[in-house]
Order: sequence, then C-alpha cells, then structure tokens
Amino acid sequence: MSEPQHQDPPPASDPDSDPPRRSRWLGVLIVAFALVVGLGMFNIGRLIIRPKPEVTAADRLIEASPRLQQGRELVTRSSDCMRCHTMELDVVGPGFRNIAKRYADRDDAVPYLARKIREGSVGEWGRIVMPRHPQVTQEQAELMAGWLMALRPANAPAASPP
Repeated sequence: MSEPQHQDPPPASDPDSDPPRRSRWLGVLIVAFALVVGLGMFNIGRLIIRPKPEVTAADRLIEASPRLQQGRELVTRSSDCMRCHTMELDVVGPGFRNIAKRYADRDDAVPYLARKIREGSVGEWGRIVMPRHPQVTQEQAELMAGWLMALRPANAPAASPP
C-alpha cells in the first residue's frame, strides 16, 4: 500500500512580499480616455469627409445639366487643366472654386473665361502665366467655362486676387 504523501502547509503570506493591489479606477480611467479619444477622432474624420453644402448644391446642378457634364468631362479628363488647377487649392494656377468666386459677379463670365482658356493670360492671378490652348474650340471653351461658373456658391462674395 502506498503511504499518503505529506503536503506542507502553504507558507504564511508576508505582507511585504505581496504585490500591491491595483485599483480598478485606473483601468476604467484609461478605457474611458481611449473611448473619448476614439470618438473625437471619429467626429473629426466625419467632418473632414462630409462635403460642404455649396459643393453638394453645385454637384446637383451639374448632374441635372448635360452641358455642364460635358464641360466637366472636358476640364477633368480631356484636357491638361488638372496639371495646374485643382478644385479647391491654388497650386500653379488658382483653384476652380476660387476662379468661380472671383468672376461670380460678372455677367460675361462664361465668354470671358472661354476667351482666357483659348488665348491664355498673364497677371490675372499674380505673375502666373495661363498658357493658350488653341486646340480647344470656342464651343468646348464655353462648355468648360460654363462648368467652372457652376461651381460658384450662391451669394458668394468675389474672391480678391492674391
């Protein structure tokens, strides 16, 4: 027969050797902080991605008009406009929305801009040269200028030159 094995009693706990108890409030605080930071980042991302009201209004106007869609296609896909211009920012040339704001009060904005597209210009927006585009027909230039002027926000003040 086998003898029962003798087990030593567990050692008495020494209060100096036990790790200190961590309170739960620190963990809760860290989780709450992470949650607040995450929600803040989500909100900022939502605000960045959300289109501006004037952008959605212009998009609806353009989608309703085949001529404006043709102008958009000419500017964004069939020409070299996007090499110097963007929708919002002034890169080499001014942004399309800035152009639309600047000429919003002109009654002859579409023919004026169509002429500038075909003949080019210098000094309109500082010392930047707008090259001529003789390969663009007058009708194409008017379609492009019409699309450009559709980008202006309603009741927008004219943008000042740089």
